Amino acid sequence: MKRLPVEDSFDLHAFHPRDAVAAAADYLDAAREKGLTEVRLIHGKGTGARRAEIRRMLASRADVVEFSDATPDRGSFGATLVRLSPREG
Repeated sequence: MKRLPVEDSFDLHAFHPRDAVAAAADYLDAAREKGLTEVRLIHGKGTGARRAEIRRMLASRADVVEFSDATPDRGSFGATLVRLSPREG
């Protein structure tokens, strides 16, 4: 699998829908390891199914402090802003 750079946003359009949640979870692990505390997951607007799947995953993670729709200039409801707890150590 190709390694992607860990930046403050992650576009899920490049992933097959069945792989999007796992890819986002892996990205959040890598982002937290890198020390990022706020990231943006770009899932698209569409029917809202991918957004809902991503948000269910976010709600289940202990390292996610909060999440919300992105601001209009950063994707609105087609992207989710995620605040992560700082990694320990």
